[in-house]
Amino acid sequence: MDVLIVGSLAYDSLETPVGSIEDELGGSASYGGFSAAFHNRKTNGKGVGLVGVIGEDFEQKHLTWYKESGLDIGGIESMQGNTFRWKGSYHGNMSEAVTHETHLNVFEHFQPKVPNSMANPKILMCANLHPSLQSSVISQTNVGRVSLLDSMNLWIDIAHDDLLDVMKKVDIVVLNDGEVRMLASDDNLIRASQTVLSMKGGGILVIKKGENGVLALHPDGMISIPSYPTLNLTDPTGCGDSFAGAMAQFLSLGSGNVSHEELAEALVHATVTASFTIESFGTERLRNLSVEEYENRLKEYRLISRTS
Repeated sequence: MDVLIVGSLAYDSLETPVGSIEDELGGSASYGGFSAAFHNRKTNGKGVGLVGVIGEDFEQKHLTWYKESGLDIGGIESMQGNTFRWKGSYHGNMSEAVTHETHLNVFEHFQPKVPNSMANPKILMCANLHPSLQSSVISQTNVGRVSLLDSMNLWIDIAHDDLLDVMKKVDIVVLNDGEVRMLASDDNLIRASQTVLSMKGGGILVIKKGENGVLALHPDGMISIPSYPTLNLTDPTGCGDSFAGAMAQFLSLGSGNVSHEELAEALVHATVTASFTIESFGTERLRNLSVEEYENRLKEYRLISRTS
C-alpha cells in the first residue's frame, strides 16, 4: 500500500457567501483520501487505505464513492450511533471557518485500529486527530518511507505535551501559519517556524499560508511557493487535508530521505490539488477531477510560479 490515511469521516453542514449545504460528506480522511486516490490512479500506484469510524446513519452511496475512487475501506469501522457532524460558516475572504455546532457522536470514542493488511504503508498520513490517537496509529504501523501528521489549534491548546511528543515521532509536520505562531508563542512566522522545528527535533515542517502560499523548512533550506489564484472560491473546507493527501501520494513515488527538490515538487502538486478542492462544496470537485484538467492547471501554475 502506498498511503495509509487515518482521520475523521464526517457530515458537514455549512454556509459560505456562495451558498449552503446540509450533511455533505466531509472529514479529514475523506478529503485526504480522495486527493491521494486521484494521484494514485494517475500514477498507477499500489493503493490508498482509510482508517476511520462511521455511524449507523452513514449512507451506502458514500462508501461507494470511496470504493469507486479506488480507496481501500477495510479500515473503516462502523459503530452504533451517528456519524461525526460539524456545522459552520465562512465569511469575507473565507480564510477561517466559524464553528456553530460540533457533534462528535461515534468519533468521540474512536480508537483507531489498523488492519494487518494496511500496517506496512510506504507513507502514513495522520490527519487531524487527538495527538494520543496519532501516536497509537504510529505504534500500529511499520512505515516504509515517510510519516506525516496534521494538527489544529485545539490540540495545541488542550493537548500541548501530547502534540509535542507525537511530532517527534514523524518525519513531516504540517500546520497552518496561525498554528505555528500559536505553538511557538511568536508572531514572527520565520522565527516561530524555526522554534517549532526545534521542538520537533528536526526533520521537515510544512506551513500552509492559505492564499499566501506555502512555506517549508527542510534540512537543506527553506522552500516558499505561491498559491494558485483560484477564481471560483466556493468552500475552503478540506483544502488542507487534500493538500496533505496529494503530498503524501507524491512522496510515495520516491525512496530514501526526502530531498529538498522532491519536497518542493510535492508541494507544487499539493497546492494545485487544493486549488480544485476549494471550487465546490464538499468533495465533489476532487472526486470528479480529470487528469487532463489537472495537468492543464499544473502547467499553468508552473508558468505563474516562475514569474511570481
